Order: sequence, then C-alpha cells, then structure tokens
Amino acid sequence: MKKLYVSTFIFIGFSFLSAYRKANDDVGAVFKRINGEVLQSSNAYLTLQKATSTIGHRLTGSANGEKAEEFTFNEFKSYGFTNVKYQPFEVEAWSRDTVSLEIVPRSSDNFKQVKVVSLAHSPVNASLKGLIIDVGNGLESDFEKVKDAVKGKIALMNIGISPPNKELKNLHRSEKTALAIKYGATGVIIINQVKGGVLLTGTASVTGQLISIPAVCISLEDGEMIRHWMQEEKKLEAHIAMRNKSAMIKARNVIATLKGSGLAKEKIIIGGHLDSWDLATGAIDNGIGSFAVLEIARVFKALNLKPKRTIEFVMFMGEEQGLLGSKAMLDKMVKNKSINRVRYMANLDMSGNPIGFNVSGREEMVSLFTEIGRQIQQIDTAFKNTVNNRVGLHSDHQGFLLEGVPVMAPVSNLDPSIYQCYHADCDDFKLVNKAHLDNTVRFTAMMLYALANASEIPAKRMTHEQTRDFLIKQGLKQELVIAGNWKWKE
Repeated sequence: MKKLYVSTFIFIGFSFLSAYRKANDDVGAVFKRINGEVLQSSNAYLTLQKATSTIGHRLTGSANGEKAEEFTFNEFKSYGFTNVKYQPFEVEAWSRDTVSLEIVPRSSDNFKQVKVVSLAHSPVNASLKGLIIDVGNGLESDFEKVKDAVKGKIALMNIGISPPNKELKNLHRSEKTALAIKYGATGVIIINQVKGGVLLTGTASVTGQLISIPAVCISLEDGEMIRHWMQEEKKLEAHIAMRNKSAMIKARNVIATLKGSGLAKEKIIIGGHLDSWDLATGAIDNGIGSFAVLEIARVFKALNLKPKRTIEFVMFMGEEQGLLGSKAMLDKMVKNKSINRVRYMANLDMSGNPIGFNVSGREEMVSLFTEIGRQIQQIDTAFKNTVNNRVGLHSDHQGFLLEGVPVMAPVSNLDPSIYQCYHADCDDFKLVNKAHLDNTVRFTAMMLYALANASEIPAKRMTHEQTRDFLIKQGLKQELVIAGNWKWKE
C-alpha cells in the first residue's frame, strides 16, 4: 500500500510537471523581466531603511505599530494597487515595563544583580523569591528528572539544546514555560545561547494570554556564571521583580490584492509579519521578510504582471505576541469559507538571500518546485535550487498549516551571526545586506509568479483528518498539544 501511495505521488508530480512545462513556455522571459526590474530599480533596501529610521520598532498596538501599518498601506497605494485594505482586529496585548533579577546565595547576604529582560505575557505584577533548580534544556524529559525538586522553585533552562545533545528536538520558549507551569515551577529563567551578553525577548505564552508565573531571559555568560555558582553554593535563590502592561489593543493587517485572470477564484497568499519587538527596530525580524513582500508587490505592478490566480500580499501584525494577525485573518476566512479558495500560503519570516524553497512536507510539490527552481537558476546560479521538505511552527504560516493549506518559505542563506540578534537589542538596520534582500525579492517573486500561473498545483488542501495524520507524521503533535493547539480528539 505504501509503495502504491508513493508511486501515485510520483505519477501525479510528473503529470503536473509536464503540464507546467507546456503551459509556461513564457515563464523564463517573465523571470528575466523580474530580475532586471529588481536589479535596476529595487526599493526594498531604502524603504526598510526609511521605516526603521522614521518609525523605529513596530510593536503591535503601539503608536509605532500604527505608523507601520499606515506606512505599508500607503506604499501599496503608491505602487498602483486599488484594492488595499486594513483588516482590523482587537485583542489583549502585552508590553513590558520594568524588571530586575538578583541572585542570592542562601549561605550569605552576598548577591549579584543580573542584567535581564522580561519575556512576553509574564504577569502584570510579580515579586518572587525562590530556589533555582537547573532544568537543563527544558524538555519534558529534563523536567521529569527533577519533577520532585522543581515544584515551588524557579526553573533555569537553556533557550536551545546544549552539547552533546544537538540531535534532540528543541521546543519553543513558550512550550518550555508551559512545561515549567505544568511541573509546578513558580518562575522561569531562560538562558540565551548567543555570546556577547545578548538578551532575547519574545513570548513565553503558548496561548497569547498572560501566563501565571514570571519568565525572564539572561545572557549566555550570566547563565554560565549562575550554574558555576550553583556548584559552589548548592542553594541559590533568584529574586525576580517585574511590572508589565496588558490591555486591549487595536491593530490591523494590511492586505493588497492583485486579482487573477482565468483562475481568479483561486488565491495565493504571500505574507510576512510587519510587527517587531521593542528592543530594537526589527530590521531582520522581520523587516527583511515583510519589506521583501512589499517590494515583490511593487515589482508585479511595475511590470504589469497578470497572474492567473489572485495574489494577496499581506503585512501581518501581532505575530510576535502569538500569531494574532494571522489568527484573526484565518478566523474570518474559516467562518466565511473563503479558506477554500486558498491554494497556497508563502511565509517570509527572517527570509534572506534564499538558495531554494521549503515545501513544508508536501512531497507532491518537490518535482514542480525543482523545475521552477531550475529556471530561476538559469537566471542566476547564486540560486542553488535547494528544495527542503521540513515542517515547522511558530510563525504566521502555522494557522494555514493547521487548516490543511500547503505552505512554503524561502530557504535562507544568511550568516548565522545575523540571526543571533533575533528578538534582541542588536536587531538594527546595520545588519541588512542590500544584495541579500534583493535576492529574496527576485527569487521569491519568480517562484510566486510561476505558482500563480501553473495550470495545476499538485498539492491540495487536506481534509481535517488528513491534516491530523500529516502533523503526526511530521512529529508536531507534542508541540501542538503542549501549546493547546491540537484540534483533534483522541
């Protein structure tokens, strides 16, 4: 049965591939036009520079966030889009105020003040003193080892997976915090794994709602200091004090629509989250993704491209605080059943200098993506035509994935040092490379055009049951259960 299933995928893939080749003889010519337009006239770098310098951070619900929404709305209009709209949503959102962390040995009155940043959705007010228990990487197996000791204590854990356990599957910081709450911890200290005193923020809530315990992040160096001190003192206390804000806020996704010709009822959504955290200007997370989407929209208009399928270019807000904007969009689409029109969702989150595309577990798309990539590679050999087939969560594609919609993303090729400023106070425009940003625009625009004009797209929206089986096969059930996002009954 398995062999028949695989053979069917191969047969379908080659059938669609043949149809693609016959129906898209002009794709190469369009790719050349896209390439020329971006190399000669790209606005992406200067537009992002302007936004970071005049707006600053783009925290959802803040005055800056509102300015960013208006900025991109006006950009879409200036490109010639007549169908541009705000999609408003109202949710409770979190913002930071003050936080402090002191490490105090039980055996003396000596203490150390540690530089710290609060993680999102921590309590509005917290004043906590408690013994520190080292929970290693913060996986469920780690909590099981200390389950009798961690209850009523403050859990210390890595943001990632430390050597020699690199083969282990990591969890998101929010899922680790959820485990800490499950095992009775009263607080969470997460250790960043970037050298140089870099602090990381982000949400520690799997639901986007306030969590019941304070969660903070410290630097790699301070984490090493605390662990060394724990070996000497055995019993160290953490004193955490914080004030935060949580209130109903209004925010808006920004959507520009390019109506298709021929297959206009079918829709491809390409988006990236416009919002950012407030420690810096969010140039990498996610300026390089969202402003690439903005520039791709400009290129389609500048070249007067007329795709067969309708394309929606989306600036999502609220991603950092729990995928709020994409959830609001999906709630509406599921309710009015327009989700049935969506054939593909492309998500650009910190995407940079792509060498290929990730088909996110949809094996039936590998042949078509490889063929399209071959044509992109003929334009520029910097594109390596890498086709990945891995599935992840925790960005705006997640909701579409859970609705059975095929999703894709560029395979980025940025230096790892760039990503070390993710969610940190070093995420500024100086990290942006113009050529890399333009590569994202040109290669993604080519792939988008080819998908929008393919006579058939092999991957279909999966049924509720097919989606469940797909997620289990991809090893995502545990993460979704921990996060409360598993929609299927046992």
